[in-house]
Amino acid sequence: MPASDDIRHKPESTTLTHRLPLRSGSVALAVLLLPGLLAPALALQVTGLQSPQSFVAGGGCDCYFISNINGEPDARDNNGFITKLDRDGKVIAAQFIHGGDGETVLHAPKGMAIVKQLLYVADLDALRAFDAQTGKPVATVSFSGQPGPIALVDVAADPQGLLYASDMDANVIYRIDPAKQYAVSVLARDAALAGPRGLAVHPKTGRLIAVSWHKGSIAEIAPDGTITELVSNGFFSSRFQNLDGVDFDTWGNMYVSDFTTGKIWRMRPDRHFSVIAEYLPSPAGISVDRVKNLILVPYHYGNTAEMNGLESPIKSGKQKRTLADYGFTGTRPPQKVAPNK
Repeated sequence: MPASDDIRHKPESTTLTHRLPLRSGSVALAVLLLPGLLAPALALQVTGLQSPQSFVAGGGCDCYFISNINGEPDARDNNGFITKLDRDGKVIAAQFIHGGDGETVLHAPKGMAIVKQLLYVADLDALRAFDAQTGKPVATVSFSGQPGPIALVDVAADPQGLLYASDMDANVIYRIDPAKQYAVSVLARDAALAGPRGLAVHPKTGRLIAVSWHKGSIAEIAPDGTITELVSNGFFSSRFQNLDGVDFDTWGNMYVSDFTTGKIWRMRPDRHFSVIAEYLPSPAGISVDRVKNLILVPYHYGNTAEMNGLESPIKSGKQKRTLADYGFTGTRPPQKVAPNK
């Protein structure tokens, strides 16, 4: 992904603001189209970032992290940094982890995943692990044994603790086992991945999902590496262009960000699609805080990020939502019929 013209500048002070996102001039920001809400959702915005690529919730540490490339996306300049927010979205440290600080190496951080107290960051040809509490480097996973150049984009973790990393240029998804001294193997290498970018593990099925940058498709990758295309653009319809991020909410709804069209889509379990946000400036590696039901959106070229509330399982009028509202269908149990008297 090309870098913006000004991303080599020194980071501005990182601030946090609350705003109601509205269209404005030639750049239109974050109009959330959430069914069941009476008005667009209020957004908490973090500014002063530098080419933010990934925004994740911190699990056990009850915090948030934003990766900042801060330079060319493929430059080995040791200038990348990670911003840390507290549980309420307030900036704790604008440069919590910064390349060049002491023994820290961080060039162009992109995708992130948190497993227990470790923050894993995809950084060019390496996967780096940092202590989520202190920011200290813990481990560096090398991919030097793999053929060809390595350019990691995203990382995800499954419930068993295995890690997965995507290489968009090589059409590869790697599997990393921390329990075996971070042994690296190829889960899938196939042109059908069409530039795999964002990764996520389905919270209910445990299956790995990858979204495609080049084809705008969504694929499921089985533990044996079998690729099943779940969604793709048709001959008469091109819903997606360059998909970047993917994640799931508690109810199994999938969210994907389209970097080029500036949209965030929701796909229900019944494969029904809807746009929940549009006119966004380059939404990158999104994620969902499933505990607080928030969607986390970094704007790569906008040098900002936002936290927005997702639709809750309560309809307007305090009526509880049913599973049908989230795409689940099933037969009703047979009704008992009173015998004739």
